[in-house]
Amino acid sequence: MASSGLQLLGFMLAMVGLAATIAATNMVEWRVSYDATEDQHRTSKGLWMTCSGRSGGIVTCQLYESLLKLPIEIQATRAVMLVGIFLSSMALIVSTVGMKCTRFMDGKEQSKSTVVLAAGVMFIISGLLTLTITSWYVRVIVESFFGSNKLNRYEFGSAVFMSWAGAILTLAGGVFLSCRRCSKSGSSMSQHNLHTSPNHGSNYV
Repeated sequence: MASSGLQLLGFMLAMVGLAATIAATNMVEWRVSYDATEDQHRTSKGLWMTCSGRSGGIVTCQLYESLLKLPIEIQATRAVMLVGIFLSSMALIVSTVGMKCTRFMDGKEQSKSTVVLAAGVMFIISGLLTLTITSWYVRVIVESFFGSNKLNRYEFGSAVFMSWAGAILTLAGGVFLSCRRCSKSGSSMSQHNLHTSPNHGSNYV
């Protein structure tokens, strides 16, 4: 029962992490710039489009026209985030097959444990990819902030924090799913010792 609850907790954490990662990938506020001299003019740049407008006014957004003209940090972040989303999506399907609360592969406990372990590893890889590329993107923004003039300075926006949260939740879910196999092995060993210890004791009576 405990291992099944641990599986369910890991699955839920990973699913929320995937949703947060998808939301962060589609958000525009990866980097933002404020200009107080022009009626609070604000510019936001995401992985797919850029938006600009004044505070309380109409905001206009425009999709990036050419992939090759984009900065390397946007191209790399977009690619790695999509890979992470794909891995997490596949891991959700795989973990559904191997979880104890599902009826898939009934009677094959060892196979189900291996499937869940594989799903957990996929979640961990996805979380590490998202965490690494987001941190690198933030580093690029910080270096650009201190290396450019005041009129072209950008700060990292709310999408960065959403991406970090998604990465951490995905990592946690993967760890819980992977550790379930270890806990099962430990419990099986302890049960084996309990069954064998009376037999050893009976030899001395």
